[in-house]
Amino acid sequence: MKASILDLRRHMGDVLSALDRNENVTLTYRGQEKATIIPKKVVGDASIKNHPAFGLWEKRKDMQDVDASLRSIRKGRMNAI
Repeated sequence: MKASILDLRRHMGDVLSALDRNENVTLTYRGQEKATIIPKKVVGDASIKNHPAFGLWEKRKDMQDVDASLRSIRKGRMNAI
């Protein structure tokens, strides 16, 4: 699909529909191609539990009590002494 910058502003729904159909959208400005929007391909399960950083601090002993950890992070400068 080709869309001008004006089409992008006025007909964003059509552009998003084209991306949902896995179409590339070429943006034009004054008749010249400026950019191509490529739809993101979701591979496999996109849940947070499959992210490599999930459970990164699972084994840390100082982070077992979440409330105490947040209080120590949020305490003011005067309380640090």
